[in-house]
Amino acid sequence: MSTMFEALPFLLGGLWTTLFVSAAVVVISLLIGIPLGCALVFGPAWARLPIRLYADFVRGVPILVLLYFIYYGLPALRINLPSLLAAIVALTAFKSAQIVEITRGAFQAIPKGQTEAAQSIGLGLFDRFFYVLAPQAVRRFLPPFINSMVDTVKGSSLVSLLGIVDLLLSLQQVIGRTHVALPLYVLGALMYFAINFPLSALSRRLEKRFV
Repeated sequence: MSTMFEALPFLLGGLWTTLFVSAAVVVISLLIGIPLGCALVFGPAWARLPIRLYADFVRGVPILVLLYFIYYGLPALRINLPSLLAAIVALTAFKSAQIVEITRGAFQAIPKGQTEAAQSIGLGLFDRFFYVLAPQAVRRFLPPFINSMVDTVKGSSLVSLLGIVDLLLSLQQVIGRTHVALPLYVLGALMYFAINFPLSALSRRLEKRFV
């Protein structure tokens, strides 16, 4: 027990890195994924094809492969990224592709009758999107998006493979020094649980309310 308390300040530093990486990935992915998802649904054919290829290709590649490609592969093209930035770029690329699909699904789940009714009362494209479609899409978007946030927190543990001292690597470093494994892994699991359980509970609540 004393080892757990002594290691806690160091683990909290790793936890901060985990939270920072996760938050950065979620925010940037939203800024990229939502516009691309809307373009996939409402855009012209020439715009939909590359977005479709991007989303399908990136989602079909393991995150670890993306991580290694960006950190170890891009230097061959004279693009050298610091490990933290490379990790955020790789995770963001993967998460953005997921957000594209979540956005597409949210809009396409809206009955076509909603659009037809809006057209029948004379609403233009802008008004139909922002006053009719978008509010309904948000309700369908939130539950899977919250689940995606949970996956982001768990997936952020891969950054430790690039030497970034996140929660997982800080655990491994403390265990390497103290040779006390089980209590520290339990502590680490509880810290991950403290982040992810409220998000999972929120997702279930939103799903019951909106879906």
